[in-house]
Amino acid sequence: MTCLELFSGCGGLAKGLELAGFKQRAFVEFNKWACKSLRENFDPSLVHEMDVRKFDFQSVGDVDVVAGGPPCPPFSLGGLAKAHEDERDMFPEAIRAIHELRPKGFLFENVKGLLRKSFADYFSYIILRLTFPDCSIPQGMTWRKHLEILRKINPQDYGGLRYDVQYKMMNAVNYGVPQNRERVFIVGMRSDIKVEWAWPSPVPGKRTIAETIGHLATTKKILLPKDHVIVSGAREYPGHSGSNYNAPSKTIKAGAHGVPGGENMIRFPDGKLRYMTIHEAKLIQTFPADYEISGSWGEAMRQIGNAVPVRLAETMGRCMVAALSGNGSQSLPSDGYGVAYRCSPVQLRLAIEKRKKYKGSTATKAVAKKGATKPKSKGGKRVKRQKSVKAKYAKRDV
Repeated sequence: MTCLELFSGCGGLAKGLELAGFKQRAFVEFNKWACKSLRENFDPSLVHEMDVRKFDFQSVGDVDVVAGGPPCPPFSLGGLAKAHEDERDMFPEAIRAIHELRPKGFLFENVKGLLRKSFADYFSYIILRLTFPDCSIPQGMTWRKHLEILRKINPQDYGGLRYDVQYKMMNAVNYGVPQNRERVFIVGMRSDIKVEWAWPSPVPGKRTIAETIGHLATTKKILLPKDHVIVSGAREYPGHSGSNYNAPSKTIKAGAHGVPGGENMIRFPDGKLRYMTIHEAKLIQTFPADYEISGSWGEAMRQIGNAVPVRLAETMGRCMVAALSGNGSQSLPSDGYGVAYRCSPVQLRLAIEKRKKYKGSTATKAVAKKGATKPKSKGGKRVKRQKSVKAKYAKRDV
């Protein structure tokens, strides 16, 4: 299936959709550093570094899905919260893409502030515009007046392009991401193709920071990745105490003016506090270990903080593929490594991610061979794995 990616950022959503089986037709992104990151990890010829308002959607041809994360400052709890009055509100451009390309479906992500009561009317307007994208707003008309018109539309009598739209606030920690990160997902399926969308089911257990980055502490310095560079200056202040090492991370944020706050610090069991490295933040956002993020530490953290966790994006992508192909919901990867992947040590998990030839059956056998047991069905507790499994993959895959 093909996809057009809008407001791509550094590519978290795009990478997840790629892992789910989508082929990207184009990326449209304004930020130069994010575009550089995209070119490092995808086909550079597909990256369009420009204002989306000037982009010709017809130039990409037919696509099955339009996806992206419209800029969130207009709705962010930490921003000015101007919503429709904010010139950074790009939902109108997302709607224009739907209107012009008529994809089978769309997938958009945004901050949970979108569901604030103060934005209720405008959020309703967004949902109705996405539902009836052919019903454009006349020049000079206010969005509130247009909202009244949209609310009076009878779907049975409406002859234009229509989508069945659903939305849900999801916490990434419930889908295999070692981070508490609540975001709103908006999904639409074109009504004439008669398919049903099913939200993914949460996976058992919650991964911690320690399980995700703990292998770095025992890796020889010469073998550490180049983006694992310690940045000094971390300090605690009211509201910014860091994330506990033995728990899922707090939400990694871009921060005001690109400067990350306390959510991007790690608090270790001995009480020490330090900033996450780029590599650590990248793994907590479930990017592949070899994914390149361009720019300085502050710029890279801004990109990572704005990204959709790759694993959650992949989960949503697989559900999209399942819906459009008529196969129902697929909340777990479909190539057989679901349980083995989630419960294996991080080195083996990275091996599975980095090598396409390393299939689920191989992973299952490797874990079982070293004495692995099945995960407990209650409480979400994780079982220990033999050190030999970790040692086997630590040197060549991390």
